[in-house]
Amino acid sequence: MAFAQVFSRSLNGATAPLVRVEVNLANGLPQFNLVGLPDAQVRESRERVRAAFANCHFDFPASRITVNLAPADLPKQSSRFDLPIALGILSASGQLHDRHLSRYEFVGELALTGELRAVHGGLPMAVAAGASGRTFILPQCSAQEAAHAQGTVVLPAAHLLEVCGHLSGKQIMKPQRFMPSVTQPQYPDMADVRGQAPARRALEIAASGGHHLLMVGPPGTGKSMLAARFCGICPPLTEDEALASAALYCASHEVFSAQQWRRRPFRHPHHSCTTVAMMGGGLMVRPGEVSLAHCGILHLDEMAEFSRTVLDMLREPLETGEVCVSRAARKTVFPARFQLVGTMNPCPCGYRGHPSGQCHCSPEQVARLIRRISGPLLDRIDIRLGLPPVAAQDLQRGPTGEPSSTIQARVIMAHQRQRDRQGKPNAWLNPGELDQWAALTSAGQILLMQAAERFQLSARGVHRVLRVARTVADLGGHEHIHSEALAESLHYRGASFIQPSYGQ
Repeated sequence: MAFAQVFSRSLNGATAPLVRVEVNLANGLPQFNLVGLPDAQVRESRERVRAAFANCHFDFPASRITVNLAPADLPKQSSRFDLPIALGILSASGQLHDRHLSRYEFVGELALTGELRAVHGGLPMAVAAGASGRTFILPQCSAQEAAHAQGTVVLPAAHLLEVCGHLSGKQIMKPQRFMPSVTQPQYPDMADVRGQAPARRALEIAASGGHHLLMVGPPGTGKSMLAARFCGICPPLTEDEALASAALYCASHEVFSAQQWRRRPFRHPHHSCTTVAMMGGGLMVRPGEVSLAHCGILHLDEMAEFSRTVLDMLREPLETGEVCVSRAARKTVFPARFQLVGTMNPCPCGYRGHPSGQCHCSPEQVARLIRRISGPLLDRIDIRLGLPPVAAQDLQRGPTGEPSSTIQARVIMAHQRQRDRQGKPNAWLNPGELDQWAALTSAGQILLMQAAERFQLSARGVHRVLRVARTVADLGGHEHIHSEALAESLHYRGASFIQPSYGQ
């Protein structure tokens, strides 16, 4: 009887739990039993490993082979366990002599010739391997993605024989170097926008404090144009944010390139998006749009055209910053700390309140459209803004707006004030922290209570007004929230965005 243990990783959402590949060789009729809740792709590894051994001139043991993928209650998916299974059999049969096998973790799909093919989720698995203090060996074509986990030693391999040569000390593999993109992320410039000074101010406040934003206006007012330029004025991603965003992207089985590193996510799903596509899930649970927008922007263009069910499902991640996908056998939690930027028309035809007077929508049609954005969802949106149409002469001769770099500089300064003061953006402050960092003067408290009674603000609404006011004060460089900051915050909370007074 011979035994060997090899470490590997599975994928459960954006996390990579440890899997111990236990191989036992026993006397008896030749058999190859694979246990530990493997799916069809994992079970097929028996034939791939057998063929790879023959083509690499290894002896396949004529024994009763039992391979256990522990823990047994964790579902095992994909072909990434081919390489650790093969190494476990080689070690148990005495064909691979390495006393330090426990220092490594392995993933990789074997071709019938012994070559290693790409696997999904290399980055989250590399992060988890580094946290365990082990070296991570995976296929060469997946190594550049995994190298973004800079705290992990990543060894790329192109063939099974190359891995065996390294483990036996005959041919040492060189670690994969992290090669970030030499160019900075490029975004559309805010200078392209003519007019709409109030909207640009609202976007600056939202970017500074991490607030959610809804813009309402007729077609052609620049709502989508402004939203597309929002990333360019946001603070650059930190190392942890970039790593979290990249890990989610890799877990979605999409190819991650070096050009995407430190680029703030901007997701803009179509209004026909389903609940699974938006929130995550499916047969093989993958992150949805809200998680792929983690540390970035979720832009819902024509927000009122989305399904009411899909929109209402946004309420929990807007509040908690995560999505929980529950199934009968397992629960998967994805991070979803995004900024919502919604745009919509004020009525079905889009021209309600327009100076041209071409809107003929009935009150019932308008009410039906507005009701698609439920009250609880609207209550979670910090800044609501009505956009008027831009006059033709302003498009031709009007002054250009500030470039994104100038706005971003002010945003970074305000964002840094928040980090230095409380360690997080203002939008993430809880009620107790608001009492400490967003305290009002007696005059401000009177103004807030009067506005809360007039606009019928909920407790959540009052807290969100305070968060936005704290951000306005930070942009102005003020230590305390002054009356002007509170008044501006209340303006963004009013109901006038539903029917702006255009042309007045």
